[in-house]
Amino acid sequence: MEQEIRFCRTEDGVRIAYATTGKGSPIVRPGHWLTHLEYDLKSPIWGHLIEGLSEQHQFVRYDPRGTGLSDRNVDAVSPELWLKDIEAVVNDLGLERFALLGISQGGPTSIRYAVEHPDKVTHLILYGSYARGRLHRDGKDRLSPEMVDAMSTLIEQGWGSDNESYRELFSSAQVPSGNREMIRFLNDLEKVSATPEMAAKYWRAVADIDKRNLLPQVKVPTLVLHCRGDRVAPFNSGRELASGIAGAKFVPMEGENHLFLEDEPAHTTFFEEVPRFLGDKPRALSTGAARRHVRGFHAATQRLHHIIEPYYMVVAVATAVVGVISFVVTKLV
Repeated sequence: MEQEIRFCRTEDGVRIAYATTGKGSPIVRPGHWLTHLEYDLKSPIWGHLIEGLSEQHQFVRYDPRGTGLSDRNVDAVSPELWLKDIEAVVNDLGLERFALLGISQGGPTSIRYAVEHPDKVTHLILYGSYARGRLHRDGKDRLSPEMVDAMSTLIEQGWGSDNESYRELFSSAQVPSGNREMIRFLNDLEKVSATPEMAAKYWRAVADIDKRNLLPQVKVPTLVLHCRGDRVAPFNSGRELASGIAGAKFVPMEGENHLFLEDEPAHTTFFEEVPRFLGDKPRALSTGAARRHVRGFHAATQRLHHIIEPYYMVVAVATAVVGVISFVVTKLV
């Protein structure tokens, strides 16, 4: 894939980097914590999603203020300022009507934009998202202000360190079933996407999100997808979104990863439900899709091999033991 990277400015003067891939009706993915346009395109985490959505659409992504290729030195981040980021990108591209894909923290931004600009949004897709950050959730999913402050301090002290253990605390929660390559990519992405100080600002701002009051105001067709075992945004967060938005369709997905991987069932579910929701025309298997199927099959086969390999060893040893016993018994007889 090739992408075109451009820059625009928000009304408060912040320079935002955005990228486009593919052709067709536009899908805009609002920025979330944390991205980098160059790294994401070739990553084992985001590459398959970007490639799949770019086959029939112009897929638009951007690095929100303070991260990636956008201006890093900003004073503050907040839901209100994130709204300015997406408005600047949409205006610079001259988009009149488009679908919104809100992933994780990008969900609240998508909801806010859909409420304030309903004439521009054709479809709203929310994946692994939520209306409430960790400070406002219920029960065991809720964090105290003291815990949020403690995590912020940990980020500020360790984010830029060469010791990956600090960043892996966050990476392992994103893709708990990911392999070392995927974890290493996320570790590196976190380091290059934002400074420790900016990452801590994002952590605090995301934890304090609460957009429950906006859910009844969403009037555009909405699809909510959520993995049952998501450890970053609990499954109940997806159910809350779908139940709070009138007419929203809710699709549970199998898996425990916050960012679904190419070789798991959630990938298949996503690329069945989203094209159907958008009304995409059926088309022959493209080269990109064929490559993804081959990669997914190979990865699944490798994963299965690692699972059953120990059992092969047990069977081999047991067979050898039985053979020895049979030989001894034969000799004795």
